[in-house]
Amino acid sequence: MRKFRLLSCPGRAADNSGVFMTTDFGTSIEQKRVLIRGISLPFTADPREALRIAEHRICRYIPVSCILPSEIYKRSVDARHNNDIRFIYTVAVSISKDVSLSGAEAERDIKILDEREKPLERGDELLSARPVVIGFGPAGIFASLMLAEYGYRPLVLERGASVDKRQDDVERFYREGVLNVCSNIQFGAGGAGTFSDGKLTTRIGDERCRRVLRILHELGAPEDIMTNAKPHIGTENLRIVVKNAEKYIISRGGEIRYGVTAKKLPDCGRRVNYISTNMGDIPCGAVILAIGHSARDTYMSLIRSGYTLFPKPFSMGVRVEHLQSDIDSALYGKHAGDKRLPPAEYNVSRRFGNRAVYTFCMCPGGEVVAAASEESGLVVNGMSNYLRNGRNANSAVALSLEPLSSPEAQIALQRRFEREAFKAGGCDYRAPIQTMGDFLSGGCKTEPTRVQPTYMRGTPSDPKTKVCDLSVLISGVLGDSAVSMLREGFGFFGKHICGFDMPEAVLTGVESRTSAPVRILRGETLTARGSDNLYPCGEGAGYAGGIMSAAVDGIRCASAVIERYSPEYRG
Repeated sequence: MRKFRLLSCPGRAADNSGVFMTTDFGTSIEQKRVLIRGISLPFTADPREALRIAEHRICRYIPVSCILPSEIYKRSVDARHNNDIRFIYTVAVSISKDVSLSGAEAERDIKILDEREKPLERGDELLSARPVVIGFGPAGIFASLMLAEYGYRPLVLERGASVDKRQDDVERFYREGVLNVCSNIQFGAGGAGTFSDGKLTTRIGDERCRRVLRILHELGAPEDIMTNAKPHIGTENLRIVVKNAEKYIISRGGEIRYGVTAKKLPDCGRRVNYISTNMGDIPCGAVILAIGHSARDTYMSLIRSGYTLFPKPFSMGVRVEHLQSDIDSALYGKHAGDKRLPPAEYNVSRRFGNRAVYTFCMCPGGEVVAAASEESGLVVNGMSNYLRNGRNANSAVALSLEPLSSPEAQIALQRRFEREAFKAGGCDYRAPIQTMGDFLSGGCKTEPTRVQPTYMRGTPSDPKTKVCDLSVLISGVLGDSAVSMLREGFGFFGKHICGFDMPEAVLTGVESRTSAPVRILRGETLTARGSDNLYPCGEGAGYAGGIMSAAVDGIRCASAVIERYSPEYRG
């Protein structure tokens, strides 16, 4: 096992009082870094040319003798003109710490980095027992890592299984259709992200995102997540990351208990001193509730206990599959197939007043996975390995929905959509499919040909149900307008990505877990409304949407615990 620095910076040391001392992240204390953004070069150009251009720009403000080694900070693909594919670079130029950059700050494409991490001041309020983290997905992992780093020895409760046991359960589900409702693609070590593409893109713009990337890299993620503008880890690497996170937490005195489901918390208005679980009552001094977006039983338990949950906007839809080579050709033109270019990916949307149809969680070179977590319900998702070298590209095509009257109503709608899909697939977790041509025309007669579905559990084997009229399924649950908007959305996407609405594309139903359908209300201290020491966290609490934002929220909630409490407790 590698040695981890994790939440501290390179050069971290502890003084005699145990307070962590930090230096500039990634740099010597004798230097600082400046970002030079927007350097556009043909994708065939030597990346060193970007470094040369960046250093030339900074020389307008400082002597060349003050410039220290530079490096690529970010790189993105500009495929707007597919006959002129370009890489857009951001370069980090290191310069002497005491050099003035007067005038440079006014330039839009120059930014001085402040990479010094300020250590947290640990609080002095005594805990009645050690802090407990419920859930070991991205939010729970990063909350636990931070608590462990600062000496709080967290106890993690995860209803699902460890990575290896979970993998066995998922593979058995694929082979035999035997669903373990506590250990599946939604529940278990790493959360839903463990069986995904591991996409790390986010729009939150939080400075902690860079720290999350660094920690993921130190835990085993590929180094290029630090520089790619659309970084991804890959399913096979995510499992390594989760295992190493577990090892680190345990090495710092933490504990992880798998197969433990939180059944009930004390009623709202009372301090949470214990958690009722399937393994008995467990004492706790503070609780970070990082349950993920599929813990419907926990949502219902919270409602019964008087906590404030309210419905939030959410989306549902289907998965669409194309040949990756067709997507490459549509976006890269004559350059499609060039090994210097990554597999092409897209992100498109079409608005309809306050609602939208949009692509989500696009997986180049990936496959559609069976993501059910409840019996008699069918859910699909997408994943791909690090190389993204599968035959098909897939993406969710989701329709935004107006919030319903209550959290219970939103959960019921999700569940109904999933159960109708289960029936349409033959009641054995095989997925209902339809070609794009049939969906757009209203037919149900064409079996997949050029694009073969990749759904891991398979599609109906009965010739009579080999294909399904997804428009009937969708309109029966979401209304006729949902079908109309999806059809118009597909046509609109086809005008922007040549072939997106090709008849041979395949639709697989249904995608119902794009995000949490509810939000657990919390206040400025990040504690749940009406609770003194319960911290709703991450995507399951309605405050994140993806690995990066969930991880950042895990750090935020752990920071709130650290700044309030002492790592010592009375128990």
